Amino acid sequence: MTKAFARGTDVVIGYGGRTAVDRSSFTVPAGRITTLIGPNGSGKTTLLNALAGLAEPASGRLLVLGEQPAAVRTRLSYVLQDGQLPAGTPLTVEEAVGMARYASLGILGRRRREDRERVVDAMRQLDILHLAQRHLTELSGGQRQRVYVAQGVAQDRCALLLDEPLTGLDLVSARTIDAIIHAERDGGGTVVLTTHDLDEAMAADHVILMGGRVVSSGPPRSVLTQHNLEVAYGLGALHEHALFVDDPAHGSHPHAHESREPHWHEPGPEPGGLEVHGDDAAS
Repeated sequence: MTKAFARGTDVVIGYGGRTAVDRSSFTVPAGRITTLIGPNGSGKTTLLNALAGLAEPASGRLLVLGEQPAAVRTRLSYVLQDGQLPAGTPLTVEEAVGMARYASLGILGRRRREDRERVVDAMRQLDILHLAQRHLTELSGGQRQRVYVAQGVAQDRCALLLDEPLTGLDLVSARTIDAIIHAERDGGGTVVLTTHDLDEAMAADHVILMGGRVVSSGPPRSVLTQHNLEVAYGLGALHEHALFVDDPAHGSHPHAHESREPHWHEPGPEPGGLEVHGDDAAS
């Protein structure tokens, strides 16, 4: 049986007096890449926030690593779509990535050799080491996104959570971040990311399809059926091959995996042995 990173049972999540995710049950497998996909306003980012311990369910039961999400927040790296620093923050790339090590600093607040090495290694992995002394305001959008992902990689973690990490990026940045996602999974880590892109969802190990609730979850080909997509996106809204774009600004975004064989499935067969709750059953 595949070990679970997270389990939700009859989870309801709301904010501002409205329900963002209605009663839903699902499992997120550990050591795999899971994508949350759905139209704008479908609840995918809200669910990701809940997994990160930033949004508490109004009802139901949600466990991450067997505990309440807030209790394990420090064991997760969460990379927001628009970064985690206010626009115009006067930080260099190295300083921004180095912020990831604050939680591990000793009583004197001094960076150890290990902390410095982790920061340098993260910048190298994201191909931004040559930008270390540049200020964030001098970078392109793709370069800044690589800085934020490097910040997540530099943290001590057992899972990497990313909110639309590839949306609107240049091809180099998209491929670089794509490689990090693969490396995280191949090293035994768990990756959970939101996306608008059907190709990205099809290339994952596990998919949770959102439509104001969990419409279906499981292996991509079982979840991303015509019927389930029509339920999530609205009956009559689908045309063959038209779901690759949910956002007009996303239309020109090159897929990170265009130039190579998708290898998110390389570890073997689809995750098996997971418990199926309610809407988790594939249509």
